[in-house]
Amino acid sequence: MSREHGMAALRLEMTERVPRTEYSLEMHWDVIRAVTGLKVNADSPYEEKAYAQRLFFKIFNYDLAWSTEVDRRYLGKYCTDMGHGVYEAGGRDYRLAKEPVFKDVEEVFSFDPATQLPPIDEKRMVEIFNASYDSQCARYEDAVTMTGTYITCMSGLIDMLGWEMLLLAAGTDGEKFGEFANRYAQWMQPFFNALAECKAPVIMVHDDIVWTSGPFLHPKWYREYVFPNYKKLFAPVIEAGKKLLFTSDGNYTEFIDDIAAAGAHGFVLEPCTDMEYIAKKYGKTHVFIGNADTRVLLHGTKEDIYNEVLRCMRIGKNCPGYFMAVGNHIPPNTPVENVLWYEECYEKLSRR
Repeated sequence: MSREHGMAALRLEMTERVPRTEYSLEMHWDVIRAVTGLKVNADSPYEEKAYAQRLFFKIFNYDLAWSTEVDRRYLGKYCTDMGHGVYEAGGRDYRLAKEPVFKDVEEVFSFDPATQLPPIDEKRMVEIFNASYDSQCARYEDAVTMTGTYITCMSGLIDMLGWEMLLLAAGTDGEKFGEFANRYAQWMQPFFNALAECKAPVIMVHDDIVWTSGPFLHPKWYREYVFPNYKKLFAPVIEAGKKLLFTSDGNYTEFIDDIAAAGAHGFVLEPCTDMEYIAKKYGKTHVFIGNADTRVLLHGTKEDIYNEVLRCMRIGKNCPGYFMAVGNHIPPNTPVENVLWYEECYEKLSRR
């Protein structure tokens, strides 16, 4: 029934309950054990962990599962490793930053993705996207699954350059940096052509275009060099009749209208993006996902958690395409009792 609920919501049909998804909760092994009763942890054999996760997804009634395929691996050697903070239990994902790939802005301005980044074989990418989609269908047995891109435009530039070089290049010459962004988007187009041809009915487009405080470049620059490229990239996917959902971390309230105009059918958002604005303007025409504050689950009381779920439901419940989710993630240091209480609150408040 979860897949049916998820697809109905994506078609903007009102379902008997608000559908939901979550991010990374399947890596919270204390929660997995509490919910499934299985004795499993991060060091268990892969097959045991995968079985426990599939059971967990069913019990928590996931209606949609977030996923992308194209990430920094596809950039080859032109990828700056900025390191990673501690997120996973035990800090096993921590790593230090390495030297940036690009040494000065002239290297950035003269870079040609078409000849210097790895070439893209569209037919091969269709096969890869189909395999990615099949893998997600097997993992989330009764939820809407998808494939897509993580490094669509700005996220790709961040991965290539690192933050310091990106901001230096953009501040040195915005026009030349924009031309570099255009060339990168042209390199990305075959991925979207392949997404249009693959069998996944839902495509996720991830692009971190802002910080928590909002845009980190002038909005005019985005409107000249990012959103026109979105429209070109998205076009074959939309023409193929697929649902295209857009994700960005941070506060992208200022750009909701631009992303909608580029053709996106829905928005995945963190708490800092104004969900009420989306509900009022796009609540009957678009999908929107998330907005519950993970910090409330991490530090809040039971009353705080209940009120946060209630806030989201008051905004989204009358909108057919709303999916409940905690944004950005529910990390492994979130108290188990808070996660279980959040689930109770969702079950109680999600019925329409």
